[in-house]
Amino acid sequence: MIPDLKGVPGVLGRIARERLERVLRAPEPGAWETGPEPPSFERALGAPGLSVIAEIKRKSPSEGALAPLNAAQVARAYADAGARALSVLTEPDHFAGSDDDLRAARAAVGLPLLRKDFVVHPRQVWEARALGASAVLLIVAILGPLTAAYLEEARKAGLAALVEVHDEGEADLALEAGARILGVNNRDLTTLEVDLRVAPRVAAYARARGFAGLLVAESGYRAREELTALHPLFDAVLVGSALARDPDPGAALRRLLAAP
Repeated sequence: MIPDLKGVPGVLGRIARERLERVLRAPEPGAWETGPEPPSFERALGAPGLSVIAEIKRKSPSEGALAPLNAAQVARAYADAGARALSVLTEPDHFAGSDDDLRAARAAVGLPLLRKDFVVHPRQVWEARALGASAVLLIVAILGPLTAAYLEEARKAGLAALVEVHDEGEADLALEAGARILGVNNRDLTTLEVDLRVAPRVAAYARARGFAGLLVAESGYRAREELTALHPLFDAVLVGSALARDPDPGAALRRLLAAP
């Protein structure tokens, strides 16, 4: 159940292929220790108002180094500032993340955690559950027709899935696969360009097609006014670089959430 990555273009394709090579080199455990049931990602995002998923992120291909952060400290700061869930980067080569960051965040806070990575193998779904995640990221541009199979794998592992799309065609595939949480990324992962018009357009399309699940806006949000504009349509927003690059990420989140 490994996706065909040869046709995935640009930066996304390169990172996905590198991630698969790393996954296949790692020894596969005989069994997964899944531990207690994690807090509900879906319930957190479905709470009244716009839920913020705050991201623990050291660097990115588009912006380079952001901050030499301590995952546990930042997780606690985000929780204290009002985040309803956290996104933890575990991709090591381009984002300087690690599985240890997810473990540290899990030990530090009781919020639901999204394992933010490039899922290219079913093993990564079970790894996410063993690390204490509540949800896994599934990128339709990577998984294509295997999206439904990976959604089923997440269900078996006891995980929610944030199914990420960038355009209407990918939204069609996600809805047909049975996505319950749809993330619309303003960033084109093949070129890394950001357009804040993408998420509202694709989200409105999904609703028009009858999607009744949760909608998450992703990438490029930096100001309170931008979040306010999301309220009528979206259930949650994922904010990463704007928080991570601030010397005080918790204070940055408070400013973002402050009432006008």
